[in-house]
Amino acid sequence: MEEYSDNNYDANNVSNRDIEQVVGIEVYSTSGIEGIQGTIKSRYKDFIVKEITHTGHVLEINEDYTPPNYSEETKDNYTTFNLIKVNKDTFEAVRIISKALGIAPKMISYAGLKDKRAISVQQASVRGNYIEELMNLKVQDIFIRNINPTKNPVKLGSNWGNYFEITIRNIEDTGSEKKRIDDILEKLRSNGFPNYFGLQRFGTFRPNSHLIGRYILENDFKKAFEEFVTKTYPSEVPQSLKARADLKKTGNLESAYDAFPKSLNYERWLIKYMIDNPDDYEGAINHLPNYLIKLLLSSFQSYLFNRMLSLRCARGHSLNSPVTGDIFSILDDENGNITQTNYNYDGPYDKYLLKARDLNRAKIVYPLIGYNTDLDEFPPLKNLLLEIFDKEGISVEIFRNKLLELYEFKGSFRPIITKPIGVNVLEYSLDDVFQGKCKLKIEFSLQKGSYATLLLRELIK
Repeated sequence: MEEYSDNNYDANNVSNRDIEQVVGIEVYSTSGIEGIQGTIKSRYKDFIVKEITHTGHVLEINEDYTPPNYSEETKDNYTTFNLIKVNKDTFEAVRIISKALGIAPKMISYAGLKDKRAISVQQASVRGNYIEELMNLKVQDIFIRNINPTKNPVKLGSNWGNYFEITIRNIEDTGSEKKRIDDILEKLRSNGFPNYFGLQRFGTFRPNSHLIGRYILENDFKKAFEEFVTKTYPSEVPQSLKARADLKKTGNLESAYDAFPKSLNYERWLIKYMIDNPDDYEGAINHLPNYLIKLLLSSFQSYLFNRMLSLRCARGHSLNSPVTGDIFSILDDENGNITQTNYNYDGPYDKYLLKARDLNRAKIVYPLIGYNTDLDEFPPLKNLLLEIFDKEGISVEIFRNKLLELYEFKGSFRPIITKPIGVNVLEYSLDDVFQGKCKLKIEFSLQKGSYATLLLRELIK
């Protein structure tokens, strides 16, 4: 594993590596092989995501059928459908659909968030009978397919994972790229890659959701407001940069409300609240939607997981081989998900755990820390966390905040390595967008919660 020593974010000379380090992403599983560079998401059509249901069915963009009738006799309570979106994030699509149907966004549920700059298909459901309304829904870049009355809704995490078909462009071919691609993909097939939370979790252009979550848990709502509204990041669009900088300089909320782009609706909500309720920073943050506050708290939880993963590697420990004190989770038979059955490595079951790992029946996991996590049960992980806390000035009291209970952050586990399935090169040829360059099209599937961009990061470096 490769490690980086510098974890500082230089706003004047920002790169992908700088941004990744801000959120704790610091190591590769293929560090011994040079990357191919290249560009991802130069066009939204280059990034196709198809949800895989828990039964293993890959949702197709064009699949459709005539829906059966909604029937109370069969205890239909929901209308489930395939949501196809083009260059829109899931939150935005849900807001648009809910407005078109005249319902609250919370009435629409889905299994997971999908990339914005992409073409994606995923299942969603809405409470009640909305078959006719969905069939007649006409919204730009949003398409509804496979409408079906169901007894139960689609729930967060109810899918198995996602299938990806991705094109990397603008590759400079020097003659060795194809071999390096094959070598990297073979390593990823056999060893997997660090199961970090990707930049999407923290904000690709403003990687700060974990900081806002931290300040909320520390009850420092003024800092949370400032990080959310006035902190500038160089990867933002100029209009947003100027609006934030002007507000920080002048403190004029009324002017800022007019200057902030309409697309920054959360910032505008916060500014409007502060205009009406001067100095009530806590009230402003609590004025945000519950799902957004939950996402911010989850980002801080994810950041700590990333940092522990990177610190493990910085100490010279492999992500694939267990060390004393590691936690193994036994995987379920049906979908290979981690279970509540955990064992500490360095005991009478060690050889069985290693065998289960080799058979893909067990994985090393790290905690996503919540109010019910007892770190004393995991001394090596507690040492990692205390080192991170000491370096960043975080108090362990942060996990006693009642918000963790309110938003049901009990604590869970996450595998430290993820392995792609069905990795194949579909095409390597001359690029039709960047003249004189090459493009690579690949396909693969990942279990839910793992990020395709982190696999691509291994290729590009």
